[in-house]
Amino acid sequence: MQRPDWAPETIDVERPSVARMYDYYLGGSHNFAADRAAARAMVAAVPEAPLMAQANRAFLRRAVQFLTAAGVRQFLDIGSGIPTVGNVHEIAQRHAPDSRVVYVDVDPVAVAHSREILAGNDGARVVQEDLRRPERILAHPDVRELLDFSQPIAVLIVAVLHFVADDDHPAEVLGTLRAALAPGSYLVLSQASDDGRNDSQRAEAEEVYRRTDNPLWVRTRAELTSFFDGFELVEPGVVWAPQWRPETPESAEDAERAVFLGGVGRLGG
Repeated sequence: MQRPDWAPETIDVERPSVARMYDYYLGGSHNFAADRAAARAMVAAVPEAPLMAQANRAFLRRAVQFLTAAGVRQFLDIGSGIPTVGNVHEIAQRHAPDSRVVYVDVDPVAVAHSREILAGNDGARVVQEDLRRPERILAHPDVRELLDFSQPIAVLIVAVLHFVADDDHPAEVLGTLRAALAPGSYLVLSQASDDGRNDSQRAEAEEVYRRTDNPLWVRTRAELTSFFDGFELVEPGVVWAPQWRPETPESAEDAERAVFLGGVGRLGG
C-alpha cells in the first residue's frame, strides 16, 4: 500500500498497531488498512469494542476534570495514544490554564502527531518511551524539565495495562513510578476486564490482538485494584468506567458493557 505523508518510515504499515486500532474505534483517520481489518475483527468478536473506547475516553475526561478541581496542575500521561478530541492538555488547560502535561507513547505515529498538535504549547510535551521502562520515562529530560517531582503529579495510565504482560511485572512498574511521586499525587488506571465475560469472547479478543504489536492481557477487578498499592482509592473505587463519577445516572446504565474498569488513587503521606 502507498505510505501516507504523515506515516514515519520506521513503522510497518502492514502490522496492526493497538494505538491506531484505538484511533479507528474513536472515529479517527490515522490508521491503515491492517489496523482497520484488525479492529473490525475485534468488533466481530466483541461488538462493544467501539463503546469500550468511547467509555474509556469519557472516563479519562471526568478523571482529569476531578484532578484539576482537586488542585493538580501536573500530568504525566503514559500510553497517551494518537491525539484526538479531548486530549488531557485540552481538558486540564481549559479548567486550569497553568496545567503542564507530558505525554508518553511508544507508537511513532502517536508521538509524531502529538508533537504537531503541541507545537507552540509551552505547557505540554511528548516523549517516545515505553511504560515497561519507567526509569527511562522518569529520567527523560523533557519530563524533568516540565514536571516538578517535588510537587503533586497525576500519572495517567489509561487503557494501557492490558497490553502489559504479567511477565513484564506491571506492579513493579507502577511501584517505580509511585516511588518518584510526592505526597498528594494521583494515579489514574483503566484496563479491559474479563469480569462477567464468557470464555469464548475473551479467547476471540485475545486472538485478534495476538496479530498486533501488543497482545491483550485482560484482568479482574481484584487484579486492577491491587495495582493501586500505596494509594488510597478515591470514591467510588475501581468500577466499570461509566460508573466512575458519571455526569448523569443514565450514562452509567449497563456499565459492564464498556468492558473497561477504572479508578483513581491518591498518594498520602
